[in-house]
Amino acid sequence: MTTSETDTQHPTPETGDAAARMESAYDGGASARSGAASAAGRGGRRGGAKALAKWGIGGAAVALLGLLPLLNLSLPGVLPGPTYTPGSLHLMAMCMLMAAAALSYHMLLGVAGLLSFGHALYFGAGVYGLAIILDNLDIPLLPAMGLTLLLVIVLAHVVGAVSLRVAGIPFAMVTLAFAEAGSVLVGRNPGGASGGEEGLALATGSLPDFLVGVVNTRNLYWLALVVLVLVFAIVTWVQYSRAGHVAAAVRENELRVRVIGLQPYLIKLLVFVVGGVLASLVGMVYLLLQSGAVPRSVSADFTITLLVMVVLGGVGSRWGAIVGGVFYTLLDQRLTSLANSDAIAGLPDFLRIPLSEPLFILGTLFILVVLFLPGGLTGAAGRLGRGRRARAGQADKARAVLEDAA
Repeated sequence: MTTSETDTQHPTPETGDAAARMESAYDGGASARSGAASAAGRGGRRGGAKALAKWGIGGAAVALLGLLPLLNLSLPGVLPGPTYTPGSLHLMAMCMLMAAAALSYHMLLGVAGLLSFGHALYFGAGVYGLAIILDNLDIPLLPAMGLTLLLVIVLAHVVGAVSLRVAGIPFAMVTLAFAEAGSVLVGRNPGGASGGEEGLALATGSLPDFLVGVVNTRNLYWLALVVLVLVFAIVTWVQYSRAGHVAAAVRENELRVRVIGLQPYLIKLLVFVVGGVLASLVGMVYLLLQSGAVPRSVSADFTITLLVMVVLGGVGSRWGAIVGGVFYTLLDQRLTSLANSDAIAGLPDFLRIPLSEPLFILGTLFILVVLFLPGGLTGAAGRLGRGRRARAGQADKARAVLEDAA
């Protein structure tokens, strides 16, 4: 028997130790790989469970909002009456529409980093476009809305194709110029189509009966809720699509996106058009809720309002846009009532004058949020939640150390 055969059949201590070490290393690597796989599986399950929980909470919130018109709930100081009354339903519907409009602006600023001062142009195009079509064409509501959307798509393509040739402040100024042109056109009242400064009343002859009149405010509330859910779903889909990821990359470093062979211009144009179309959809439902079109819906002031909503809630956050839209709308409505109250009228002049101006209070609040809450209301809530979880984790660790020591 040869030496090699002997070593093969009866390994020496050295060869046995090496084999053992190799086997141990293999087992360790396999166990590490299996541990990593199991950890990834646990992380995936946790992530899936967390996402499922979020969708469950969102579904429950939507269901609760859908039931509010059937309930007798009161929020003194927030709503003018119980939730089933037309006044409260109108205010809540307005909050949801403004939240949806803020979401459409989030598409530009939060997703693609485009600071636009002309977003009201598309909201106003939805308002006035549908009002003019219903006033001049004898067609039902849905075809009129479809025709309005087609016109807004063309408008957004044209304005975006021109505006996106520049970036930064020049882009903001170009969009502002287009919005001002739209505002001037509405004010000039060409051919009596827009109603000028008086606005344009909604022609109800082609509308379904269940959307006309104060008694049907409940149906308009449900329509506003559907629009908010639809806009949120579209924004979420676009933001997490490949185009949304490229838009986020363009927002962070456009030059790097160009270097790897992608076309930032087309991606930004897509986001620009989608944001404009969503704003016009919200504007059409706003027309139905308000029963008329007013020049402010096309003004630059309305774009600034949307910007304030997004910043208040938190730039870059879809939930922040919703929170900011609801919060701003409620404050705007309730501060107006407060400014005209007897309590403010009886104050000294140095308090009565500023407190009687709701815009002064809103402007002060905006400055405070920018200075002390850079992440907006949702950012502050997120930091508070992380701080609580961190303190809870530290307390658990300290408790475990004490138990081990005992």
